[in-house]
Amino acid sequence: MPEIRNYTLNFGPQHPAAHGVLRLVLEMDGEVIQRADPHIGLLHRATEKLAESKPYNQSIGYMDRLDYVSMMSNEHGYVLAIEKLLGIDVPIRAQYIRVMFDEITRLLNHLLWIGAHGLDVGAMTIFLYAFREREDLMDCYEAVSGARLHATYYRPGGVYRDLPDSMPKYKPSKWHSKKETDKLNEVRSGSLLDFIDDFTKRFPGYVDEYETLLTDNRIWKQRLVDIGIVTPERALQLGFTGPMLRGSGIAWDLRKKQPYEVYDRMEFDIPVGTNGDSYDRYLVRMEEMRQSNRIIRQCVEWLRNNPGPVMTDNYKVAPPRREEMKADMEAMIHHFKLFTEGFCLPAGEAYAAVEHPKGEFGVYLISDGANKPYRVKIRAPGFAHLSALDEMTRGHMLADVVAVIGTQDIVFGEIDR
Repeated sequence: MPEIRNYTLNFGPQHPAAHGVLRLVLEMDGEVIQRADPHIGLLHRATEKLAESKPYNQSIGYMDRLDYVSMMSNEHGYVLAIEKLLGIDVPIRAQYIRVMFDEITRLLNHLLWIGAHGLDVGAMTIFLYAFREREDLMDCYEAVSGARLHATYYRPGGVYRDLPDSMPKYKPSKWHSKKETDKLNEVRSGSLLDFIDDFTKRFPGYVDEYETLLTDNRIWKQRLVDIGIVTPERALQLGFTGPMLRGSGIAWDLRKKQPYEVYDRMEFDIPVGTNGDSYDRYLVRMEEMRQSNRIIRQCVEWLRNNPGPVMTDNYKVAPPRREEMKADMEAMIHHFKLFTEGFCLPAGEAYAAVEHPKGEFGVYLISDGANKPYRVKIRAPGFAHLSALDEMTRGHMLADVVAVIGTQDIVFGEIDR
């Protein structure tokens, strides 16, 4: 029988678990991985360079497209950096809305992660379950911004508009009878806050369903336990953040350690792992969904009882109200200048970071006093995690590469900036 030699294998980009954009060059000894070399740049979109040629307020939409499953969290980091340089205050109601949508975004991200991770490892049902809940949350995005994915809802000084009093409703069609649509529209008869409130009551039950499917499932545990172990010390050295760091047992969360907006008023816990393996990271993210649900409930309660402005009244940064713009010449000039040349930031630099669903998402902004940034540098959490892929997969089997890519929760938009 001939000896098995070391050979090189291309994993992806067309492999379903490489999600179309990751190419790994694997050095194999039979089934065992000796070395993994990630090749990036297959999705390069030049976001940081494009931002240098556009007024500040026109780059918010680019942020959505970085990590395209955590849209509003990306916007948040960018908008916070602008506000830091401008030195403007954001109305308290807008801060609560931002926190609520940050957590809705965290749920959207983790639902897609558990669906795709399950599918990669061989569990089909969880994908269908997770997307059922994503539909409801996408409707919340659509209600406030008109878009289900790339919202461009956060603006320097607040948010685009206040929460709507009504939800989009289903209409009868050849697929759904009037009786079916009436049942679907029952939870949509009130305001957006009513809809979100109803969702937060249902959601813990859904997470229980996911856990029933996976947590004690023998096959799931065989695929994840002791796979891709990272010690707490090594996780810090590798620059891990978010669930990857907390899965290794370090309770670091920017929402608690460096609170921004109104996170210091929220009650929630930071889940941490003990072994630092893929199974721990799975458990951490499942508990994070429950904690996000808690935060959303607190925001809904506060927003119900506290009406108010959602945008700064500084017309150098935010457009005047439409009625005002139509009737007052000065407001008209503000509006025109804002949408043609934007606003200028004082010369200087600022770094703002948010606890993105995947880790620390930071935006470093350098202004030379013009209406466009001199330089934008984005600190994407996935980039640091991907660089550890070689270390996490070495000595494991080929099938375990898929589990490690899944546990890292990689989205390439932010890696190939």
